[in-house]
Amino acid sequence: MKKLNFLSQSILFFTLFFCVVAQSNAQRIKDLASVKGVRSNQLVGYGLVVGLPGTGEQSPFTDQSFLTMLRNFGISMPAGVKPKIKNVAAVAIHADLAAFTKPGQTIDITVSSVGSAKSLRGGTLLRTFLKGLDNNVYAVAQGSMMVSGFSAEGADGSKVIQNTPTVGRIPNGAIVEREVPNSFAQGDYITFNLHNSDFTTAQAFSDKVNQQFGAGTAKTLDATSIQVSAPRDTSQRIFFLSILENLDVIPAMPSAKIIVNSRTGTIVIGQQVRLRPAAITHGSLTVTIAETPIISQPNALADGETVVVADSLIDVQQGDSRMFKFAPGTTLDELVQAVNLVGASPSDLMAILEALKQAGSLQGELIVI
Repeated sequence: MKKLNFLSQSILFFTLFFCVVAQSNAQRIKDLASVKGVRSNQLVGYGLVVGLPGTGEQSPFTDQSFLTMLRNFGISMPAGVKPKIKNVAAVAIHADLAAFTKPGQTIDITVSSVGSAKSLRGGTLLRTFLKGLDNNVYAVAQGSMMVSGFSAEGADGSKVIQNTPTVGRIPNGAIVEREVPNSFAQGDYITFNLHNSDFTTAQAFSDKVNQQFGAGTAKTLDATSIQVSAPRDTSQRIFFLSILENLDVIPAMPSAKIIVNSRTGTIVIGQQVRLRPAAITHGSLTVTIAETPIISQPNALADGETVVVADSLIDVQQGDSRMFKFAPGTTLDELVQAVNLVGASPSDLMAILEALKQAGSLQGELIVI
């Protein structure tokens, strides 16, 4: 009887343990997917920054923009007169208009110089219209900028630059004038799009929703999209979505991948990477060439010429070669430990991984970026 109780307790313990592990790997639907049609929109505009302390620019398009601005204010300059505007710079403004942002609300904007201005520090952006992809005005930007960078230049041409003085930010620098229409409250369905496409995760998503709200509520369309039946009434749809997006779904394990950045030497190995049986030898050959200049001076009475002769010293060092063997199903931890044991550099590891892939011993996708 005691043995049965112990066995029952053990089964219960491991059941709870695996439930906790599974729960720790679960993610909310709002972290896994986004609602189709609920998205931000990019806005862009062109304007002028004024009030610069002599760090502006003198360019044809800046002059044209400045004269156009004066004409809009009813001021005209005599023909042939070229304005001197070292305190003005032409800039491009961009911003992201989030979904459901209403007219009268404000958004942050980024201001970037498009000409040869040295710095935008201390400048003020004049009223600029921000347009969307449909060429309609959705926001109006204006205000004083925050510029984190600075630059200083000496009379001899020496220059000191920190960060980027030609780019600035204006928090709440644009007022929204038009709302972007969306299809959230239309139709009988809400479509979710996974951030990372995966058939297994999409099916787990659908199964979780059907388990919570009844069979047939959700339908998997493909590896990215899941269609969920939703109420037509806007308030009920919002309430339904607030419950739905907080459901926990256990996403599928990603496919086995190794990402190699050859420019920075960064290597990322996925958890699912496995190795078939393989033996690897690793060694290093170091060649050092040092040249020492020697002055050749002829005798005093000799009819010769003083020359400089290079004396080359070549040193070759062969590092210790080591061999290690991978057993079937070697894991990521074992691979990292083996590589660290031989002291392989990132470039050596890249060569080892590529050779393993060519030999068919690497179970995973090798991606070089």
